[in-house]
Amino acid sequence: MRSVSGPGARHRHRTTVRQRPRVGHIDFLNWLPILWGLARTGNLIELDLVRGTPDDLSDALAAGSLDLGPISLVEYLSHTDELELLPDLAIGCDGPVMSCLIVSRVPLDRLDGVPVALSSTSRTSVRLARLLLSDYVGVRPRFFVSPPDPALMFTQAPAAVLIGDVALRTALFEAPERGLVVHDLGRMWREWTGLPFVFAVLGVRREFAVREPDSVRRVHADLLAARDVALAEMDELCERAARWEEFDADTLRRYYTGALDFDLGPRHLEGIAEFARRTGFRTDLTAALPA
Repeated sequence: MRSVSGPGARHRHRTTVRQRPRVGHIDFLNWLPILWGLARTGNLIELDLVRGTPDDLSDALAAGSLDLGPISLVEYLSHTDELELLPDLAIGCDGPVMSCLIVSRVPLDRLDGVPVALSSTSRTSVRLARLLLSDYVGVRPRFFVSPPDPALMFTQAPAAVLIGDVALRTALFEAPERGLVVHDLGRMWREWTGLPFVFAVLGVRREFAVREPDSVRRVHADLLAARDVALAEMDELCERAARWEEFDADTLRRYYTGALDFDLGPRHLEGIAEFARRTGFRTDLTAALPA
């Protein structure tokens, strides 16, 4: 510390300001319950929250400009040397997920050699869609990456992979009007494997975990508490969110409690391991097993 001189500053001292943990926040509705819970518990003030798409946050965590946060499963599997997986919290599903979709004007078995637009905001959903189409449906489309704009995507292809809020909007409002068929990636994976699917996990940089183990434990506990508070207050959360979102409270409640799964238990880890096996990733998930 050093003294601050000048009138009225005789007893003032400058102290070293600690940096809050830099924690990612997915800027989609699927992570809104965590934000609600952090605000309700008061723990939001403890974090330097960085908002972005799944791809943005994955890149930031891999590059070291974030310390901890939700990361695309594919990005975690690609950076297991640099990242640790924290237990008990993820974004997944055990059946239809509602917001990770293949939307098509033609049957999926007619997409062999046909252009399919890929949303540029989630590598895991894109990788899952590729896997399902090739190994489950048995077709190999000609994929190309596109901004997540259905109007643009369907001018260039008869099918598109959509995620997040735009997927919800398309499935609920636009697909029926345009004659589009919605194929839910979570449902397809469950029918194929019998397992849950995990789209995003909670990752922490290994060097941050070694340097700040107490911070990691505290932030992890805060995020788990935020999830639990949000689930306990789901009716109020949905009613208030519906004032500002394009989806009504019943739709949000169905999304959060009937589609999304915020746990990470043994069956979820089995689903991750199966996806890793089918896509050629190697990973050790023992650290994320419940104690």
